[in-house]
Amino acid sequence: MPSCVSDTPPSSLFDRPPDTLPVTAPAGLPDGPNLITIVTDDQGRWAMGAYGNREIRTPSMDRIAREGAIFTNAIVATPVCSPSRATWLTGRYPTELGITDWISPDESRSGLGLKGSTWPKVLQRRGYRTALVGKWHLGMQPQFHPTKLGFDWFYGFLGGGNRPMNPTLEVDGKQTKLKGPLPDLLTNAAITWLRQNKDKPFALSLHFRAPHLPYGPVPKTDSAPYAKLAPTVPKLSGLNQQQLKRRTRNYYASITSIDRNIGRLLDTLDELELSNDTIVLFTSDHGYNEGRHRINTKGNGQWMAGGVTGPKRPNMWETSITVPLAVRWPGIVKPSMKIVEQVSNIDLFRTVLGMLDVPTPKDCKARGVDFAPLLRGVPMPPRKTLFGQYDLHNYGLAYLRMARTRRYKLVQHFHARGMDELYDLIEDPSETRNLLRRAPKGFDRSIAVGLRQELRTWMESITDPLLTDPY
Repeated sequence: MPSCVSDTPPSSLFDRPPDTLPVTAPAGLPDGPNLITIVTDDQGRWAMGAYGNREIRTPSMDRIAREGAIFTNAIVATPVCSPSRATWLTGRYPTELGITDWISPDESRSGLGLKGSTWPKVLQRRGYRTALVGKWHLGMQPQFHPTKLGFDWFYGFLGGGNRPMNPTLEVDGKQTKLKGPLPDLLTNAAITWLRQNKDKPFALSLHFRAPHLPYGPVPKTDSAPYAKLAPTVPKLSGLNQQQLKRRTRNYYASITSIDRNIGRLLDTLDELELSNDTIVLFTSDHGYNEGRHRINTKGNGQWMAGGVTGPKRPNMWETSITVPLAVRWPGIVKPSMKIVEQVSNIDLFRTVLGMLDVPTPKDCKARGVDFAPLLRGVPMPPRKTLFGQYDLHNYGLAYLRMARTRRYKLVQHFHARGMDELYDLIEDPSETRNLLRRAPKGFDRSIAVGLRQELRTWMESITDPLLTDPY
């Protein structure tokens, strides 16, 4: 089993090329479980029934949590798409990969894309059949194609966006105009591949574009449950309540369209008698706001007060970084298990290998820890601090670094004055009171000093370019 390591590996690891894996042929076919990972796009943790939302309909997502484990304190290292997905696949921080914001079309044409070792590549070399169905958004040039980075088969789209209905997808290497809802088309392809590979050890990744804007159109069966719903939305001054309710209804419908298709996939596992031998991991690439903090979307969200779209508010609020995370692992994970320890998507490279009992490559550069022992019911030393970063450069400019403990979160805005943030996540879970500006009487200001030092030590450990940036 891969060993757990600290989030700051020894400096000797930096002496090896980050994208090198030993090429060794597997001794035989893997005898571990199969793996299905399901990733949604822009789904806040609050937008799932298992996390307490009684208005949204997510029975299939909730089934994964009910029959497995649900994590109540899972975050991502970066609250926007491309860097978060890069971290998810490599266990590396965005600045280590050169992907610090979502990859724009111009950047794709200029040659930006994912470089480095991925866990699908490790599994592929161990004898797993691997497939990616859906969104990539990690480079569009040939050298960054999913089939170059660990996937035997790809069906989906390389860029960041697509139509929720009647999309154009890469099918057998060719751009093909298709008819139908995008989540259904992706799930159809995933099920077909699953049927074709059911007798081999497999690792299937299903990456939905939904519920990313635009939310619709979606099939009527998915929107009908919300036709008369007056959803609960943030009641903050300046927000257009009717507009926000309409947006939330459409957002919920998009998530329900995913959920219906996840149900089809789970039913197929049952039909093929694969459920007991397959780990199913469900998560999102980052969180979402939809009016929380008076902004839309995520870490690059825009002010939406007054019913209009305003300037960006770069952020690492909890609503932007916390994600749903549920893992069903029959025979290992006890049903309805709740895991409260802090975990991050930086951990998933090592954790995927840990769940499958695949050794970590000797010169692996992945950060994070293998938290598979938690799923097995084995206690682990609590994580004191998790870290994150976001360098916004598309339609704005910001350089954010984050240190987060179970109680406090520091967000440092580099190259800006008066913007740093410190929140007490227990006393102020909605992050409405920046303690660096409005601290209560008697507040221990050494907390911020300590977090700043931890943040700097972490930045040094990953050779963060902000430490030497002459800007």
